[in-house]
Amino acid sequence: MERKVPNFAGTWEMKSSENFDELLKKLGVNVMMRVIAVKAASKPLVEITQDGETLSIKTSTTVRTTHITFTVGQEFNEATVDGRPCTSFPRWETDSKISCDQTLLKGEGPKTSWTRELTNDGQLILTMRADDVVCTRVYERQ
Repeated sequence: MERKVPNFAGTWEMKSSENFDELLKKLGVNVMMRVIAVKAASKPLVEITQDGETLSIKTSTTVRTTHITFTVGQEFNEATVDGRPCTSFPRWETDSKISCDQTLLKGEGPKTSWTRELTNDGQLILTMRADDVVCTRVYERQ
């Protein structure tokens, strides 16, 4: 049976963010960089294009723009929130939630992962984890 893939496509604006600074702290980001990152990341614009189970996600802030493209169920390379290269493995956790574990390519660090979930009321919830610290960001379609 073919699964019905939820539609993540669109331009998303962040409405709330919890624990981002704590997440960066857990990742060992220094205080100056955290101040800049938290300020810049307070108004990210997320543009998602989608072709079936392949998603392309562009996140733009005043400081930097990141762009990842992946297919659910296939490993891909990206960088952790603090910019370290890792391999990631996205999979469907539920019908509307993609869960992705990240493995650092070199060095030691907290275990990191993220999820992206579409809610019934049309919000996009991004969670980012570093060990026991969870950052939750809620986005709405523009």
